[in-house]
Formats: sequence, structure tokens, C-alpha cells
Amino acid sequence: MSSQSTASHAAIEEVTHLRERSFLQRMLTRQPFWVTVAVLVIVGAMTLYQPTAFASADNFFNITRNFAFIGIMALGMTAVILTGGIDLSVGSTMGLVGVVCGLVLQAGQHWAIAIAAALLAGAATGAVNGILIAYVGLPSFVVTLGMLSIARSLAIVLSQNKIIYQLGPWGDAFDAIGGGDIFGIANPVWLLIIMALVFGYVFNFTAWGRYLFAIGGNENAARLTGVPVKRIKLQAYIVSAMTAAIASVMIVGWQGSAINALGTGYELRVIASTVIGGASLIGGEGGAFGAVVGAALIELIRNSLLMAGVDSNWQGTFVGLFICLAVLLQRIRHRPSE
Repeated sequence: MSSQSTASHAAIEEVTHLRERSFLQRMLTRQPFWVTVAVLVIVGAMTLYQPTAFASADNFFNITRNFAFIGIMALGMTAVILTGGIDLSVGSTMGLVGVVCGLVLQAGQHWAIAIAAALLAGAATGAVNGILIAYVGLPSFVVTLGMLSIARSLAIVLSQNKIIYQLGPWGDAFDAIGGGDIFGIANPVWLLIIMALVFGYVFNFTAWGRYLFAIGGNENAARLTGVPVKRIKLQAYIVSAMTAAIASVMIVGWQGSAINALGTGYELRVIASTVIGGASLIGGEGGAFGAVVGAALIELIRNSLLMAGVDSNWQGTFVGLFICLAVLLQRIRHRPSE
């Protein structure tokens, strides 16, 4: 009897010990934490290596502005990846949305109408993806790969393969939206901060966020428990396309022109940001902070290589290595539970 009591007592102590360390354990096993550490290490090393150039206010402005566009898109991509899907069309959606926005401004319309048209174009693109994936049952990879081609083609046709740089009487006001700053921080960065807080709250504290995780964890089980799987998946793809549209509006405003090639290759950078930030491509895992810090790491790698005088053609190699490392870390973290 006493031996059973001792064994029981030891088990309770072990459980209590685990509970006491649970917060620390969760933090140390979360991928965004280690990506944040990597970001801080790179910042510290480059500050020591290039204190004048890297640590300058201008370089900080450029780094934060550049990764803000990818970070905004990565937030929407996270919603899709949480469901176990993927959206390869976000880069082409940017190009289409940018052309629509530029054409509306060129026609002399108010900048608010141009933004509304851009968001509507993005939502329409996401809705087509979502309907074909959620309701028709086609694979997300195939559907969004097709939309990648369709949206880019539409952008070329609508723009007549020309740069749209005459943005009408509201062009200056529109340029200030994407190219301006507040307290020395670019407007896209402020927008990213606000959107990250909103998405973070939605993912963690709303029913819609819980539905995303449930679908990615086990879609059949989620359906049996009453989760409206088809509707949530449709909404996720609309959200992904609309974040691409928002990023496109900000880039067009910053550049002061719209080109149909806008966003070419961005889908890979966005997916890389979410994966590096801890999102699992099989679904059910990811978050807003991870998407943002993943985007920051990729831009820091690019900027640091340029500062160090490394050929820009090596950027893809380093980003690819970090993606592989991120997936490896996911496997290591999940091995005990397997």
C-alpha cells in the first residue's frame, strides 16, 4: 500500500513539476521564439560588422518598409495554411489589383474609390479560389496555381502591358498613403502592426480562429462537431487575397505607379515567411507573430547579404536553407508526440 502511495506521490510531483515549467517549455519549443532569437542575433552581428551603414535610420526605415508588404500578405496566408491549404496566387493577385487600382486613379476617380475597387478585385479573386476549393473540392495547389496564371494574364491585358504612372488628380494623395511615414516609420509598417494585432486576436480569441485550427488539425472531425468547414475555408481564401490586395495598394502608393509584373515571385517569399515563422503546411499550426517575424528574418537576410557584399544571387540559397531548417525544427518539436 505504501509503495503504491509513493508511486502515486511521485507521479503527482512529476505532473506538478511539468505544470510549473509549462510556460517556459512552451516558449522554448515555439518556433517563433527561436526565429526572433535569430533576428536579434543577425541584427547584433550586423550592427557590429557595419555599425554606420546597417544601424542607420535610413536602413532601418528601408528594412521595416520592405518586409511590411510581405508581412501583411503572410498574415492572410497564415489563415489559409492553418486550414491545411495553400495560396500560390497571391503574387499575381497583387499585380491584378495594382493594375485595377492604377486604372481607376488614371480615370480621375477619388483615391478611396480606387482602394475600394482594388479590395473588391482582391476579394473576387479569393472568392473564386475559395469556391473551387471548398465547394467544388479541387486541390488548393491546383486551383491557386491556375489563378496565378489567370490573374497575371488579366493584369497584362487590362494594362495593355504598359506601366500606369499617370495616377490622375488624386495621385499625390494616394502616393502619400503608401509612401508616407509617421514619426519616421513608414505607413506600411504601421498598417502591419495594426493588422498583426487584429489577426493575432482573431486567431487566438475568436470562434473563427478556432475553426481554422480545427479544420487544419482534422477536417472530418471539425465537420462532425458542427464547424462550417466549407464557409470557413472560403473566407480564408478571401482573406488571403484581400491582404495581398492591401499590400498591393501600399506598394503602388509607394512606387507611384502600377505595373502588371508587381508581385512576381512574392508568393514564394510569403509562404517562406509563414513556414519559417512556425506555420505547418499540413495545417493546424501557425500564428500572426510568426508570420511577421518570419517576414522580418527574410528581409534581414537579404539586407545583411547586401551589406556584407555578398552576391544578391545567393539570397535564395540562404532563404531556402532557413526554410529547410524551419521544417526540420517542426519535425523535432513534434517527434515526442509521435
